[in-house]
Amino acid sequence: MQIELPSSDTFVLPGIPWGAIEAFPTPAYWTYQVMARRITGMPPRHRLGNTLAEEVGACLLGGHGIPASVGLAAFRRLQAQGMFANASTESDIFDVLSQPLEIDGRQIRYRFAKQKARYLSEALSCLSTETPPLDSGKALRQWLIQLPGIGFKTASWVARNWLDADDVAILDIHVLRAGALARFFDENLTVERNYLELEEQFIRFAQAIGTRPSELDAIIWFEMMSSPRTITQLMGGSLAGVRPRSPSDALAAGSSRGRGRSNKSTSDARQTRLFE
Repeated sequence: MQIELPSSDTFVLPGIPWGAIEAFPTPAYWTYQVMARRITGMPPRHRLGNTLAEEVGACLLGGHGIPASVGLAAFRRLQAQGMFANASTESDIFDVLSQPLEIDGRQIRYRFAKQKARYLSEALSCLSTETPPLDSGKALRQWLIQLPGIGFKTASWVARNWLDADDVAILDIHVLRAGALARFFDENLTVERNYLELEEQFIRFAQAIGTRPSELDAIIWFEMMSSPRTITQLMGGSLAGVRPRSPSDALAAGSSRGRGRSNKSTSDARQTRLFE
């Protein structure tokens, strides 16, 4: 398979040059990573649950402040006990979440057990009595954000995973940093106030480089998450924020990892994506 990309100084979108294919994290770099994984990787499978209720549970149990391994372990425990099959009560869910989890030989307690038990019990109750719209990612997301504890990002995760949807985007910290570094996000917008505008920009960027938003999102997350030292350098020595201190300098200093980087399957990364 042969792919020919435009020259590095050609603009993929107004004001956004393709850049060098080996320079992380340029548009050309992301395009190469997507195409390489299409050839060498397994077909993407985003779902974690066997039912929509389980998928919602997996997303709710993850999120900010909960490591991937902890969120996944909590989800698997609730799943094994059949807590998603019925509209389990808040008390029942809390009893399970409050028990220590064994992860890599250590006993770990799940954070926010009471809060997440309430959110999850209410979500399961709604799912047991209502029929969510499944005709598009945006329709499902709009239904989900009416539930307590579910915002645009979590609802987008569920919609992307369950429907393999390309009309929504998961704008987590990794994707936001990638967009700031490659300059396909408007730096004047914030995810708290402008989620939908930033989502539109991400989808437009994915289409401009010939990729599906769902696959580009997964690959960006994996690459950014796997390269903390490089990201720290590009962000100006800190991972405290989203934007680099000097976007132009950051892109110019992008590390050469393109062709030489391992193209191992990201299936494991996709499975834990929900919890970061």
